[in-house]
Amino acid sequence: MVPGDVVLMGPPGSGKGTQAKLSAGEPGWVHISTGDLFRKHLREGTPLGRLADGYMSKGRYVPDDVTVGMVRERMREIRRDERVVFDGFPRTIPQAEALEKLLGELGRRVAGVLLIEVDREELAARLARRGEGRADDSPEVARKRFDVYQEQTRPVVDHYERKGLLRRVPGVGSVEDVHARLRAALG
Repeated sequence: MVPGDVVLMGPPGSGKGTQAKLSAGEPGWVHISTGDLFRKHLREGTPLGRLADGYMSKGRYVPDDVTVGMVRERMREIRRDERVVFDGFPRTIPQAEALEKLLGELGRRVAGVLLIEVDREELAARLARRGEGRADDSPEVARKRFDVYQEQTRPVVDHYERKGLLRRVPGVGSVEDVHARLRAALG
């Protein structure tokens, strides 16, 4: 894969955050998680954090314009020689189009999209195990998040597949095994 920024996709509980953080721990990589940005704003009690919580606590996505604005702000802090791994963004076609436009304005591009694939039963088990720490992982909210993913984010997967940027990576196995598969998919 040619150098550039990478989008990491997968349903809730697929391990995107864990894998993105591992990648960002390597030299030259920066991790951008919209979920982490929203939770940071929530902890700090900002208006954006309260707005985001109103959506996240119900398993819904934060509106595109708010999300894109936050990513735009964060991207301005990243050096040109650093590569970005996007985690949880883009989640909709308008967000994907906005990301491509934003990266173009910054002289950057999406070099590839890695889709971590995990079946629904495994995802439910994973979310149940981690659900004690996050309100957005309760069984009811987790089901809603998966349904929203299927409805809104699957078209983004198809969008990137049509562009020839998508690489599918099996997400079952140890964290290290999945990470090795992701690195291999990066080429």
